[in-house]
Amino acid sequence: MTMDKRHGGPWDRGSADSYYHRKPEPHYYEGATGSTPRVTNLNESEQAAYMAGYKWNEKHGDKKCF
Repeated sequence: MTMDKRHGGPWDRGSADSYYHRKPEPHYYEGATGSTPRVTNLNESEQAAYMAGYKWNEKHGDKKCF
């Protein structure tokens, strides 16, 4: 499995959702976060990368303080 860790990629978005205390909702952006189309129809590899980022952040406990 290839991890797309670029800003806006599946791994990045998974780790960001965990960081901001959001429930997992697999997605990524085609390019820059928020300014390019949001992709929600992920293939198996993209879903795995998203969940890997989410789980990594959950394990390491990096959470935003509100």
